[in-house]
Amino acid sequence: MTKPLFDNPAMRRAVWPVLLGLVVIGAWEVCFRQFAVPVWLAPKPSDIAVVLYQQWPALLGSFWVTLKVTLLAFMLAVCIGTAVAFLFVQSRVIESCLMPWAILFQVTPVVAIAPLVIIWIHNTTLALVVCAMLVAVFPVLTNTTLGLRSVSPGLVNLFRINQATRWQELMRLRLPAALPHFFSGLRVASGLALIGAVVAEFVAGTGGTGAGLAWQILQAGFQLNLPLMFAALFLITCTGLGLFCLMSLLSHYFLRHWHESAQ
Repeated sequence: MTKPLFDNPAMRRAVWPVLLGLVVIGAWEVCFRQFAVPVWLAPKPSDIAVVLYQQWPALLGSFWVTLKVTLLAFMLAVCIGTAVAFLFVQSRVIESCLMPWAILFQVTPVVAIAPLVIIWIHNTTLALVVCAMLVAVFPVLTNTTLGLRSVSPGLVNLFRINQATRWQELMRLRLPAALPHFFSGLRVASGLALIGAVVAEFVAGTGGTGAGLAWQILQAGFQLNLPLMFAALFLITCTGLGLFCLMSLLSHYFLRHWHESAQ
């Protein structure tokens, strides 16, 4: 006899947030209609839906621009963060020399360094990617470094007693131990890459055919077009949620058969 649909834990985790969201949107719509809240003050969900439908081509073009910058910055952050983490685990001296600089880039607000990057790099898209990468690289670097060092000293001694090379120790011992931390860093970095891309677009103020969603928000703010602003924010939110879910699925796929966090 099959179990009821809602007895499935995975289904409950997916359905209950959706139901809560529908209730909130319904209450938002009813309350704003009941109290006749003006659209220039705060739009109703139906106003946002109308703008999404009417201006979908322009919003879709801006969405692809922001998504492209986010994905490029995220992939660059993963490559650089992982490579530097592998370097750190080989030498404490290198880690002690470079880690303060990584922390310096992390604690410096992107709005402070984005104008410099945009001035130094004439290609606007590349400048936006670099700004977003600087925001997203730190979680990958620190989490991967932590994972590579989180191995049992007994296992390390066992590998060394058996005269394993540094490469064998890295690939067969440290890398599997680092995967849970690595995927945790990916979930954080994917959201930070999107935040960095949007903030960099705000600072750059690029318009025209290469405009991202941040430009749509700026234009909507100048025109007091709040439905358009909320529509762009909705697309940014959906992008961040989609990236987080994708990283979670990747983590579950690689860890589900052997690590407690995915079981």
